[in-house]
Amino acid sequence: MRSYHEYCSVARALDVVGERWTLLIVRELLLGPRRYNELLEDLPGIGTNLLADRLKMLTEIGVVRQRPARTDGRAKAYELTPFGAELRPSVLHLARWGMRLLGDPPPGAVTRPRWGFLAVQALIQPGSVDSIDEDYEFRVDGEVFHISVRDATANAAAGPAENPAMVAVTDTATFIRIGSRRITPFEAVASGVLTLTGDPAAVMRCSAILGLTGAGAAAVPA
Repeated sequence: MRSYHEYCSVARALDVVGERWTLLIVRELLLGPRRYNELLEDLPGIGTNLLADRLKMLTEIGVVRQRPARTDGRAKAYELTPFGAELRPSVLHLARWGMRLLGDPPPGAVTRPRWGFLAVQALIQPGSVDSIDEDYEFRVDGEVFHISVRDATANAAAGPAENPAMVAVTDTATFIRIGSRRITPFEAVASGVLTLTGDPAAVMRCSAILGLTGAGAAAVPA
């Protein structure tokens, strides 16, 4: 592992997560434990030797650990340790910041439905949640996740909601375009690439929680 050789916490953190691919491995593990072949498939271009080296380094430092895979106890999966999970706020802030830099996806760009789940978490606006109890479900290219609002706090979780007040169905590229303010949810509905069902008031509340309403919500960077 290369090092900046500086006695500085920022430099030391970058020694660990500043190497190419490392934060993307963390991104994948923030969405749940993954087997080696799953990581290799969802990180196209990394190469098997480089992935093995990064996982070994992260394991030795205590960011990642191995556990039995849920579907096959003989196989191994990788997951974040509590120490590694502390990177979640930083990754979500980076995802939110990076949304402003995204244009339309170029031809051949790789997308994964799971990344929509991460995008939902990154878009949640603290302090924008009303004192209501309701759930919003998202179905993105076959992957399902939801936001639960309880006690004025919004949390994203994988899987369907029990009784969603709103259901959104779209594809990964459209979801990212909405999150990056390339189009509004309502423009996506009008163009047929997003379907919203449920209580119209719940749709507006969910849009506010994700920062997709109000002044500047539809602004598109030059």
